[in-house]
Amino acid sequence: MYSIVELKGVKCGYRCGYCGNAGGKASYGMWSHTMTVQDYQDLIDRGWRRSGKYVYKPIMNKTCCPQYTIRCHALNFHPSKTHKKTLKKVNRFLSKGEMPVEKHDEGHEGEPMDSVHEEGVQPPPQDPLKIDHSEVQDISTSPDTDTTNSAAPTSPRDDAEKTTNVTPKPGKGADPNRPLCRKAKDLRKERRLQKEQQKQQEAVSSSVNPAPSKSASNQPKSLEGFITESLPSDPLHRLEVRLVRSNPPSPQFRASFDASYQVYKLYQMAIHKDPPDKPTESQFKRFLCDSPLEAETAPDGPDVGYGSFHQQYWLDGTIVAVGVLDILPSCVSSVYLYYHPDFSSLSLGTYSALREIAFTRQLQQQSPKLSYYYLGFYVHSCPKMRYKGQYRPSDLLCPETYTWVPIERCIPRLDISAYSRLNENAQAGDARALKELSRVLVLHRRTVMPYAAYARKRKGSNDEKEVEQYASLVGQTCAERILLYRA
Repeated sequence: MYSIVELKGVKCGYRCGYCGNAGGKASYGMWSHTMTVQDYQDLIDRGWRRSGKYVYKPIMNKTCCPQYTIRCHALNFHPSKTHKKTLKKVNRFLSKGEMPVEKHDEGHEGEPMDSVHEEGVQPPPQDPLKIDHSEVQDISTSPDTDTTNSAAPTSPRDDAEKTTNVTPKPGKGADPNRPLCRKAKDLRKERRLQKEQQKQQEAVSSSVNPAPSKSASNQPKSLEGFITESLPSDPLHRLEVRLVRSNPPSPQFRASFDASYQVYKLYQMAIHKDPPDKPTESQFKRFLCDSPLEAETAPDGPDVGYGSFHQQYWLDGTIVAVGVLDILPSCVSSVYLYYHPDFSSLSLGTYSALREIAFTRQLQQQSPKLSYYYLGFYVHSCPKMRYKGQYRPSDLLCPETYTWVPIERCIPRLDISAYSRLNENAQAGDARALKELSRVLVLHRRTVMPYAAYARKRKGSNDEKEVEQYASLVGQTCAERILLYRA
């Protein structure tokens, strides 16, 4: 399966949703007709982000408010005092119906929709996906452009080991009398059985001796423990979190579509002050329901699969909030959140982020390398957007080397300058920088070919600079896998 993109090019001089500058924003964009989850994972690790099917990358040294990709180490995350306060506030509401008076959510109440959608980016008039993939010819002669493997949502095993912080249990080392490996499906079943047995043992021990042991009392409470803390068996309000696939739309997504859209409309009008005719159903579909990501599964992937989802928060049988998520090979990526304005005092932005971190940890039990939670963009020059830096430990993406740098080391640099090369090593470069333009894959007249073959066919073509700019921004690896549509 190929990813197919179509260039939209540089977009400069449009309004910034962060600082309000009428012409300060600058980005590079492309329309994604379809995309594998691994390709999108690699793109967001180079500073790209999607808004519907439009995929864009801020021009960091030109835009007024540089946007740095931020990720949280979900496995090592510990809630701050503010996070614990939010969880307790929601649990008091669920248990006793106590609704706080304050109406603030530490930054979540004002995150803007991407400006490209405010100005209505429309799909290209031609759709390469109307092409039957069985009819597409592949005349690529490069030995390294085998997209059958590169588009798969799995990475080498050593990558999984690098991103997994799980200490091996003693006594489980290599045994010459045992087979060297087992099926991932069997391992997942065994892990589930062990967890169930552990829960049963904990339930038995707590009923016999409810007081925690001395060693247990020294252990800090987990995020999951705070989420369920103080909730009685029969709370006044019941909150249910449902994950529904949005692309392709599942029956559950279709059944709840209208209720979800109504919450979105109320949110946009109350929080972003949109006029009633602006948050239309078509805008909602284009912005938060349409996705280029294909639904994929993998033997070592999560049970729900990869792709785009809506995580719905149902309070007493009614939707009150929706988190739009992408589940990718290495992370859960937050796309957007909207909620019913009547519940704004519950800090649902913070609450949903904490639930999404817990959800990432849950998925990591099934897929070891899926261990990060991406919060979108961190904008240091916009004070109300700095709240994302409170989910620690976290890293920011260096805009020049595309390497991850702990946020603590980035803050001093960003205090001095809104744009900064975050990697402190002056000798470090972009490991996936464009080296061979000739190997960039293009789709031209139903034929997949390297750019060198395309250039020979199109003898007078003057798009070399355009293709070179695209390939340098997506990187050599993605440029050799993703199909760049050429009319």
